[in-house]
Amino acid sequence: MRLLGAGDIRGIAGRLGVRPTKRLGQNFVVEPGSVRQIAALARVRPGDVILEVGPGLGSLTLALLEAAVRADARVVAVEIDPVLADQLPKTIAERAPGGAGRVTVLTADALAVGEQDLGAPAPTVLAANLPYNVAVPVVLNLLAALPSVERGVVMVQAEVADRMCAGPGSRVYGVPSAKLAWYAEARLAGTVPRSVFWPVPNVDSKLVAFTRRDPPPTTASRQEVFAVIDAAFGQRRKTLRAALAGWAGSPAKAEDALRAAGVDPSARGESLTVAEFARIAQF
Repeated sequence: MRLLGAGDIRGIAGRLGVRPTKRLGQNFVVEPGSVRQIAALARVRPGDVILEVGPGLGSLTLALLEAAVRADARVVAVEIDPVLADQLPKTIAERAPGGAGRVTVLTADALAVGEQDLGAPAPTVLAANLPYNVAVPVVLNLLAALPSVERGVVMVQAEVADRMCAGPGSRVYGVPSAKLAWYAEARLAGTVPRSVFWPVPNVDSKLVAFTRRDPPPTTASRQEVFAVIDAAFGQRRKTLRAALAGWAGSPAKAEDALRAAGVDPSARGESLTVAEFARIAQF
């Protein structure tokens, strides 16, 4: 297995006439140690199907394939850019011919992909270097659309990673934190310097590892719980009584729902767990 280095990445991009774009959030990893770290954190097991989002020129794909070959697993790579999607199988055939049969490349938007697009067997692991501008929506969409995904590791902007993993009471706890907590337990799993990317971004990145868990018990649907979360953080400086007034119909009705859920109406959204949001959504 020959992973891609900086010269390889620039060479492939040059032959394709590819210039990384901010619109697609393209920052390609050029340091093999970083992609091997992500593959190790994915904890690939026999029979796993690894879903990679945004494989780009294939840096992480090759590291994931390396792990898949060892574990007798498979990789499904979802790439929105048709030029990159067309090139990826060629890169794999050149640098990992023995594992090429274990990779499926799908040209699609990860924000719209579902089980019917990926086929069987369904993905069990998510591993990705995610564009900064869509990182949270992609993770939440895939956890909702693919209940088969049990665990994963994603590389995202450091600030986004902190928000994803924050707990109640943290200054950066908010919508991403609470919604991700509905699906999974997330933790920070490492820092990635900007120097491992081409082009070099203006920010550092971090790794977020997660393990799926059951959502908190509630009679409300996920959509109803998420509506409460959105309302609570839509006016985060206000008390919940005020912030949830629009959701409930009036401040008085919001207070009634909060008291019925055992939540102090004078509290603010950043102090609540996802389980408390789930209780509020029931009323």
